[in-house]
Amino acid sequence: MNRIIWWLIAGSKGGVNRASILRALKDAPCNANQLSERLSLDYKTVQHHLRILDENRLIVSQGGGYGKVYFLSKEFEANYQEFLEIWERVGKK
Repeated sequence: MNRIIWWLIAGSKGGVNRASILRALKDAPCNANQLSERLSLDYKTVQHHLRILDENRLIVSQGGGYGKVYFLSKEFEANYQEFLEIWERVGKK
């Protein structure tokens, strides 16, 4: 999981947006529209990053369509401290 987190947050374009989404989902499950509003990001941008996070098993979803709600995956929650350490090292540049 550590390598995936490094790649998605520090090693690729969009890492800051993905980290922001993960931090928001730690606070509360959200749908894409709620994330878009909370983070002041374009809805399509949020959808793109949610798809990447889902494909890499950092998040899971429930429901479908416009109301689909996203949660942190159990695997990512178990490694959340690793994420925070990575974010501390690279996220504030």
